[in-house]
Amino acid sequence: MGKGDRKTRRGKTYRSSYGNSRAHGAQPAVVGAKPTVTKPAAAKKAAPKKKSA
Repeated sequence: MGKGDRKTRRGKTYRSSYGNSRAHGAQPAVVGAKPTVTKPAAAKKAAPKKKSA
C-alpha cells in the first residue's frame, strides 16, 4: 500500500486525484450568506380517462 495504490490516500495524493479515500473537506458556512432554497417537485397531472365503449 503505497504511492502506486489508487485506493489509498497516499496513492490519491500521488496521482493528484480525489475520491472516497481523499474527499474534499466540507466548506465552512459563510456568515451573512443567503441559504439556498430548493423548489418543491412539480406535481404530475393525472392521465385522461379512457372512454368505455
